[in-house]
Amino acid sequence: MNTNVANFVASCLVCQKVKIEHQRSGGTLEPLEIPQWKWDNIAMDFVTHLPKFTRGYDAIWVIVDRPMKCAHILLINQKLSMDRLAELYVKDVVRLHGVTTSIVSKMWSGYLRFTSRF
Repeated sequence: MNTNVANFVASCLVCQKVKIEHQRSGGTLEPLEIPQWKWDNIAMDFVTHLPKFTRGYDAIWVIVDRPMKCAHILLINQKLSMDRLAELYVKDVVRLHGVTTSIVSKMWSGYLRFTSRF
């Protein structure tokens, strides 16, 4: 079976174009530290490009407490400024749970702008 797969990949133009052997590896994965207290370490993600909800919302901001797996789900507009996102975070998360020590999220430019502004 390995030989068949290798032959197929070697003869497939699309497979040859998307192979990543020429790229550096991303490095080793390192586990995250185990959180010691609830709402001390959170994970966040933005779900975007959704159909328009009422009041113009077109994205969802999910903020999850890593140890407890409790979440705040906020309806937002993709075009909100980073200052407004920081205000929402303080109003909906910090007010109830206090300031977190670390935030885990996908690395995208919006997240980097949010954390740098916040």
